[in-house]
Amino acid sequence: MRIDVAKTYKLFINGNFPRSESGRVYEIFDAKGKFLANPCLGSRKDLREAVIAARTAHSGWTTATAYNRGQVLYRVAEIMQGRADQFVAEIVALEGVTTAQAKTQVQEAIDIWVWYAGWTDKIDSISGSTNPVSGPFYNFTIPESLGVVTIFADGKPSLANLIAGLAPVIASGNTAILIANEKYPLSAITLAECIATSDVPPGVVNILTGQLDQFVFWVGSHMDIDGVDATGVSKKELTQLKELGAENLKRIYSFKDSHSIKRMTNFMEVKTVWHPIGI
Repeated sequence: MRIDVAKTYKLFINGNFPRSESGRVYEIFDAKGKFLANPCLGSRKDLREAVIAARTAHSGWTTATAYNRGQVLYRVAEIMQGRADQFVAEIVALEGVTTAQAKTQVQEAIDIWVWYAGWTDKIDSISGSTNPVSGPFYNFTIPESLGVVTIFADGKPSLANLIAGLAPVIASGNTAILIANEKYPLSAITLAECIATSDVPPGVVNILTGQLDQFVFWVGSHMDIDGVDATGVSKKELTQLKELGAENLKRIYSFKDSHSIKRMTNFMEVKTVWHPIGI
């Protein structure tokens, strides 16, 4: 009789797969209440390490050409397609849906990723402009990435929701810290493995698992996090995030649509450039 080799679920920070520095884990159960896995219980120090990695990676990622970022995102979609069966199995186990429903969700998640990959070299044309001004100069509006953005992944459909949060953030040149949904973290860890074997530079995407209420406090009070996609938190936790985030003027948003350019532009700065007209 063969003994199954159980998967060890870890964090994803700066392109590596460390265990939580606390050494703690927590239990998750499948849709029938059966024990499934022990993901890491991320700590405040793990978050700090992820923020450092994201901040360090930001300058290189945001200055890469938009076309190159699109290629990188598309490569992740290709790898996800190759591991579709694993995503399906995890979704069926955790969410209790049918195999057909899980396959539909996986394909939707891949399509969302590709959709945002296609926007990387087009978003400037939509959100930027040449402004009509009176005088011997040109005035340009140019969008730029905000910086380090944390995403709180929503629940079911677990894979589609976490892609809907992560893809637009990095497509627009930001670096990301994805807080996996506490009840449905498996797809996030498998996505981390896809990202690790793709062309995404280390530190651009960091993925943590653990208790939502703790991460809400830590993220809200962290002074080097510039923005938060709070789609996956409750109204009470959203209020707490906004109160804590006011100290460093974090941009905090919640979204309803998975396909929306607002999920990109809301985490971008607008720079205005004045240029004299030569005579």
